[in-house]
Amino acid sequence: MVPVTTESPLCSRAAEAWLPIRRLLPPPADGRPVLVVVVDTEEEFDWSAPFDPAGTAVANIAEQGRAQAVFDAHGVVPTYVVDYPVATTPASVAVLGAFQAARRCEIGAHLHPWVNPPDDGVRPVSRSLSYPGNLPEALEAAKLAALTEAIARGFGARPVVYKAGRYGIGPATPSLLATLGYRVDVSVVPHTAFSADGGPDFRGLPACPAVLESGVVELPLSVHFVGAMAGFGSTLYPRLAGRAASRLRLAGVAARLGLLERLRLSPEGHGLADLLRQTRRALAAGTRVFMLTYHSSALLPGATSYVRDAAERDGFIATIDAYLRFFLGAAGGRASTASQLAAELAAS
Repeated sequence: MVPVTTESPLCSRAAEAWLPIRRLLPPPADGRPVLVVVVDTEEEFDWSAPFDPAGTAVANIAEQGRAQAVFDAHGVVPTYVVDYPVATTPASVAVLGAFQAARRCEIGAHLHPWVNPPDDGVRPVSRSLSYPGNLPEALEAAKLAALTEAIARGFGARPVVYKAGRYGIGPATPSLLATLGYRVDVSVVPHTAFSADGGPDFRGLPACPAVLESGVVELPLSVHFVGAMAGFGSTLYPRLAGRAASRLRLAGVAARLGLLERLRLSPEGHGLADLLRQTRRALAAGTRVFMLTYHSSALLPGATSYVRDAAERDGFIATIDAYLRFFLGAAGGRASTASQLAAELAAS
């Protein structure tokens, strides 16, 4: 076992100019791995199509009980980060509100700018402006305030956990969150750049929890390298995934040869074997905080490319079930909510 400290390469402080960090946080005091589950809880939309402000259907929320039953069986309390269409649809609020009332989940916020008032008058919404952190600061603030109030009205409590739509946190976002009473952000995707269409570049930011200068605790998504050259992933992978190397599909070649692969802890596009080898490699490297994520629309067959029919949906849920059994059993882990874990780590 490799101990993780704030001096560890896993928690380096490089390249944080646009997202200033006050301090890095140590691993859990009890030394046990901790898992947080965050569900991007949102409307159904075609991820390959233009962003449609009229696309606000939330039929997928009625399906969330299928995965919630698995979480309940394992004693896991997920964090549903909900966006404006979900927060303002009574049927959706009824489903998730029942989970919340029974303390089976916590409710956070998720900003999709194209379906969240106030209307900025931009039609169609560009890919760059679909990242909320790219909006003018006053407009991002207004949309965040509208979303926060909608959640407070619908669920009876103001959210304290935030995840930017499309992971689009921006330089102004942390201070805006602090002003609105948020304590936790879960938007950072380590070792990943969305700059090809105007999104944030997270490469070089810490892959471990940290307190931002605004006082908001950042819990990054779980993204890890596996393979024979995993220890050099943060240096080598950007070169393999660069524009020139992409034409030669070098990242895919490296993955097939077992040399280097970047994995995100999600059942979307990953089978159980991927999740297990990612987690085992991260545990061996000293990681103790993990975040399992997926989109709520994955539970509605045909709404995403990840789940095309009922059989694939059942397999998707079975993967979550098997992973939780592994993490809470063989891996000796425990579960927490995003807000609870942030408070625990910040107090240590």
